[in-house]
Amino acid sequence: MLTFEIAKTHLLSKPKQTLVAMMGVTFGIGMFIAMVSLMTGLNNFTEELTMTSTPDIRIFNDITRERLSLAEEWNPEGINQVHHQKPKNETAKLRNAFQIASDIRTNPMVLGAAPQLSSQVFYNYGPVQLNGMIAGVDIMEEDKLFDLRAKIKSGRLEDLLSTPDGLIMGSGLARKLNVQVGDRVVITTPQGFTMSLRIVGVFQMGLGAIDNIKSYANISTVQNIMQKDRSYITEINIKLKDTHQAKPLAQEMEKVYGYRAEDWETANATMLTGVVVRNIMTYSVSITLLIVAGFGIYNILNMTIYNKMKDIAILKATGFASNDVREIFLIQSLVIGFLGSLLGLMVGFGLSYLISLAPFDGGEFISITQLPVNFSPTYYIIGIIFGVSTTAIAGYMPARKAGKIDPIEILRGV
Repeated sequence: MLTFEIAKTHLLSKPKQTLVAMMGVTFGIGMFIAMVSLMTGLNNFTEELTMTSTPDIRIFNDITRERLSLAEEWNPEGINQVHHQKPKNETAKLRNAFQIASDIRTNPMVLGAAPQLSSQVFYNYGPVQLNGMIAGVDIMEEDKLFDLRAKIKSGRLEDLLSTPDGLIMGSGLARKLNVQVGDRVVITTPQGFTMSLRIVGVFQMGLGAIDNIKSYANISTVQNIMQKDRSYITEINIKLKDTHQAKPLAQEMEKVYGYRAEDWETANATMLTGVVVRNIMTYSVSITLLIVAGFGIYNILNMTIYNKMKDIAILKATGFASNDVREIFLIQSLVIGFLGSLLGLMVGFGLSYLISLAPFDGGEFISITQLPVNFSPTYYIIGIIFGVSTTAIAGYMPARKAGKIDPIEILRGV
């Protein structure tokens, strides 16, 4: 208690100096919380949007993959050189796609598997044609994968089942075409096939890349648009109960079914790289702020020790051991670090809250009105632990120096 009282006296004897050291920690922790909350909030928002519109595993026939030429098949030991090899009489169709999807659903790790085929189309808007895409799906299976029911803005999913020429259109595309539920729209394929479809629903994923071009129709409708038979399916989308199992399960499915199985990490490698880079930058800047605050505390305690040389000498002359003197200055650094960290948490929370209220126009790319902020307690715990640890380390060297002072030399110098 005596060492604490002495440390308290030192802190209160120069309140401005103590306050400056504390504000350094407060600023470092506050900016750390605000930056981490904003950046992780953006990362989580982007990942959530991506995951709600991207399957965990996508099975498809990759006709662009490398394959042996006829020369290599007939003469594998010879010297063969083939240029500009292209697939012949091969389509993107999956053989026995419905049977494969049914088999995949029996896997206990699988939440749902939905066969699909897609067609590029042009939406006729007066004299203008807007480029887009129609996905032929089993809408109930698609709902299991992407929770489409929660993203429907008008109309119902069930209406698509009872409407052979029905269409559920993205909100951005519907806005561009100036149409709503009940209206009809004429589509044209690149091959020249034309068909009139009735809009039975409008959905919004939140990503402009989807909402501005994509529509859903029944599988049979898209097969008709593409002039294909009833067994024509180009891909199977799969959602898992645990997304982290996607990569090993995709490799296993590729071996079993003989088609390319692409996991979500591979498909979104660019996005994940961006997340990693943003996290590295955020933590680097935040940790630098805390280290700078630590150097400030180190300098202040060094100056305090220099100014308190006589006091330290008297303390040691009256029976205080080196450990006692060291404790006095360690207590000062820990008090500064703890109080500064607490204030920093409050400042960080306040800044994060203000950022979350700031209006933000995502334009056509992302449907967002305010910046997403992550208020996870984890970062507040990391902030106070790192803040106290930094100040403790910064205060240890001056405290150790104070403990080694020889009182005789100091008093003799007086």
